[in-house]
Amino acid sequence: RRLRERLPGMRLLLTHSTATGRAEGLGLLRPGDRQVWLPWDTPAAVQRFLNRFKPRLGVLMETEIWPNLSAACARRGVPLVLVNARLSQKSLRQAQRLAWLARPAYRALTAVWAQTVADASRLASLGAPVKAALGNLKFDAGLNADKLAQGRAWRAARARPVLMLAVSREGEEAALLDSLRATALSAPDSGADAVQWMIVPRHPQRFADVAALIEARGFAVARRSAWPAQGPSDAPTQPRTIWLGDSLGEMALYYGLSDVALLGGSFEPLGGQNLIEAAACGCPVVMGPHTFNFEEAAELAAAAGAALRAPDLGRAVELARALAGDARERERRSAAAIRFAQAHGGALDKTSQALLALLG
Repeated sequence: RRLRERLPGMRLLLTHSTATGRAEGLGLLRPGDRQVWLPWDTPAAVQRFLNRFKPRLGVLMETEIWPNLSAACARRGVPLVLVNARLSQKSLRQAQRLAWLARPAYRALTAVWAQTVADASRLASLGAPVKAALGNLKFDAGLNADKLAQGRAWRAARARPVLMLAVSREGEEAALLDSLRATALSAPDSGADAVQWMIVPRHPQRFADVAALIEARGFAVARRSAWPAQGPSDAPTQPRTIWLGDSLGEMALYYGLSDVALLGGSFEPLGGQNLIEAAACGCPVVMGPHTFNFEEAAELAAAAGAALRAPDLGRAVELARALAGDARERERRSAAAIRFAQAHGGALDKTSQALLALLG
């Protein structure tokens, strides 16, 4: 949107490599734009792609590096840049093992703008033409205010706190369900029904599998796609019901509905998911030990009081329950989360100015 403001008549060629990306990307298109699959990274496919669309500028996001695309753009003089770039220490080690492939791909880029100074240093060690560390674009991403308001309204009408496992990855849902079942069996009078649990998987192709997993563990499931207009039922049931967020583009609603969120991807060695959107929605986060994909954001959030760190998922459940039951502490951390999200903006202006400069 910012580039469109500065470049009247700009046409966007938006590529995707997953079905989810294709569906989400449709909402970004304007008349004259195109959305296509990213070409398979072979010399012939990339050559046909560039011959067909003749781009003026190529913008790769965060970690997307394609050796043949980089080489072909360099040969043709098409500026190809990496923005909001990040590279974890783990990914750096992997790239170093494949240095014969990674170094030429990074060196062929026209420019790289990193999220953090640490990312910039790691990228530069691979030969990437790093220009600056501009911060994280996710801090400038606009929220869906209507969805957030809807979620908050539903939360206000609930009798019980809502705890969410957000953008979860395979293995994490089973671990949470096993933990909840074990608690219910060992201490049936421990107040297990005092909170409502919700699971929102990261990948939509897993929605049905997670629903089946919930039922296999002895719980009932209430899918977002079947919720009534007034929101899901808050009444405890036997067997207990787990809410399942099986929709796209509604994370603001889910964060608004939740009192506390457990950060998916951080309880398995997967690097964690983006916690910035949760903070911007005022939803406190409990994260696991694995946040290397968002290392600086996770550390800053913890320092600001917007997030808590747990050594494992079992302890995270305990922390989330305790926080949900302490209204004053939860409100304090919610306010801290919003301040944290607002304090780190600015990457959008810097990045758009850098791209405009490349286009003259």
